Amino acid sequence: MSNEIQGILYVVATPIGNLEDMSARAVRVLSEVALIVAEDTRHSAKLLGHYGIATRTQSLHEHNESEQVEPLLKLLRQGKPIALISDAGTPLVSDPGFRLVQAAVAAGIRVAPVPGACAAIAALSVSGLPTDRVVFEGFPPSKPAARSKALEALRHEPRTLVFYESPHRLVECLQDLCAVFGAARNAVLARELTKQFETVRAAPLGELVAWVTGDVNQQRGESVILVHGAPPIEEGGLDAEAERILRVLLEELPLKQAAALAAGITGLKKNRLYQHALEIKASQK
Repeated sequence: MSNEIQGILYVVATPIGNLEDMSARAVRVLSEVALIVAEDTRHSAKLLGHYGIATRTQSLHEHNESEQVEPLLKLLRQGKPIALISDAGTPLVSDPGFRLVQAAVAAGIRVAPVPGACAAIAALSVSGLPTDRVVFEGFPPSKPAARSKALEALRHEPRTLVFYESPHRLVECLQDLCAVFGAARNAVLARELTKQFETVRAAPLGELVAWVTGDVNQQRGESVILVHGAPPIEEGGLDAEAERILRVLLEELPLKQAAALAAGITGLKKNRLYQHALEIKASQK
């Protein structure tokens, strides 16, 4: 074991599909550390076996992470290097590991990245959507009402939006995106990246909904959904936060009261908010 990795927590990215995307450094680190903590040891066994890595593994997932942190920190303090991996891609990106990394940083233990594949970045790189400013939202809420509310809060977000979605909720998620952002908003569905049936489809949300609904094959596997940011706010329009506040108030108060209270909260002119509230009410009829 090299002195380079004594007592270090390595956060190691693994392939998101194609095993050839494993870096040489990742293979070396996983072979040299004292322990690999994996989201699912059975799933990771295929990858480790492919590269002949015989290092001992231990599970670390959302249900046991809190109780595993202290024993793992103890090993690190004893100078034993540990590698953290997830089922696929870069750990902590919609995967377990945050509590362990946070605790290691707080304890003054070195945490080192071993970079590699990440589905969100891979999808963004081939999407054709703006990449200079991006918002990563991970998995939207699973319940329809909560998902619609979360998406509504992003309706006027100008940056490119990146979501993950599982196959059994893909159609419903696309339908909600279409309802909130509009059928004409440009988007990209990146499905099964780096795998045999990789698909990257760019189209307005309305077309994506029709395409995925009509082809059951496009409802399989893990997906990344990317949505073009909202166009600039027109003169007289509201930013996303002012819009959210006004809509929440309109659910409970008469129009004039909602506009007046929103003006007090946001500092915007009451007349401007009142006119926008009229537009909101008209669109809901």
